[in-house]
Amino acid sequence: MKALLFTLEYPPHYGGVANYYGNLVKHWPKPLEIFVLDNKDKGLINNQLLVLKWLPSLLKLWKIIKQEKINYVLVGQILPLGTVAYFISKIIKIKYAVFFHGMDFTFAIQHPIKSWLTRKILKNSDKIICCNSYVAGLVQKFYPEIKNKINIVNPGVSELKSVSQESAGELKEKYNLAYKTVLLSIGRLVKRKGFLDVIKSLPEVLKKIPNLIYVIVGSGIEINNLRAKISELKLADKVIIIINADDQERNAWLNLCDIFIMPAKNIDNDFEGFGIVYLEANIAGKPVIACQSGGVSDAVVDGVNGLLVDSENLNQISEAIIKLSENFFLRQKLCEQGCQRALKNFNWQKQISQIYKLIYLYDKHYYSCL
Repeated sequence: MKALLFTLEYPPHYGGVANYYGNLVKHWPKPLEIFVLDNKDKGLINNQLLVLKWLPSLLKLWKIIKQEKINYVLVGQILPLGTVAYFISKIIKIKYAVFFHGMDFTFAIQHPIKSWLTRKILKNSDKIICCNSYVAGLVQKFYPEIKNKINIVNPGVSELKSVSQESAGELKEKYNLAYKTVLLSIGRLVKRKGFLDVIKSLPEVLKKIPNLIYVIVGSGIEINNLRAKISELKLADKVIIIINADDQERNAWLNLCDIFIMPAKNIDNDFEGFGIVYLEANIAGKPVIACQSGGVSDAVVDGVNGLLVDSENLNQISEAIIKLSENFFLRQKLCEQGCQRALKNFNWQKQISQIYKLIYLYDKHYYSCL
């Protein structure tokens, strides 16, 4: 039996969704039975068409299903690709599953026509695979009748590539971080990541932890606001922003830091889908500070691998930073528990095996061979 991943986002496209689908194919239990139809040649969507911009996708999906004898389609984006899978399934006997990561669902139901189409696609689907429990709850609330189709499969996390002690040492020397407590954030510089709130919390933190340095690794549209707040609060010697860091430097910062923080929040239906970086920090042996935004509560469990705070409460953010900075034994406990949890519960092979079993449940012969 052959499956096809049908997606607009796939490596080398960058981002959490592309990473999820890249690992889905990489760790598929039967590698010769998984195919990919993606948008690498920008051939799935024709933006020059006034209507039915997804028409090229329909023709390409039809062709590959016939050519490779595909039995099952994994739909990466409900709109517009779910529309294509829906129409194809009405013509030929083929099953499909729809994936949801977060904003893809909330955006799909904002417009009445899109909302109606989303219901059609979901009703006709075989499975609905949500990458976090938060979005699973949103889908069930939107369409209670299909709750038995909903399944949760979180993203996995890979062990970090080893970073030489020299790399971390060079960063420590370059930025004068000897004997400093390093608080780290990694991510796109957008408002919902909460980095501005961390900066706002620093004056209170520095009263008790004067040797703390806050490092932000990332780039994005919020950078000028961050720099303005740093200047306003006179924190130029306490906050470092690193842009255009490669994976080697990014991993070096994870190994160098003492605490990782990303107090993400929900803003206008824009929320954190999961937060792989929390688990990467755990694997690097660091405790994390996060907020219950979107799917974050799947990645971070309060008191197990980090601390959860209220994203709207700067005092809680300050207190969590101070608490972890002052309490070495708590940091060590969260580090050990977090690393064990990440490696045991969120390895990619285990996560993709769940998806594989889900879609082949209806085929007793294949399921008996798992």
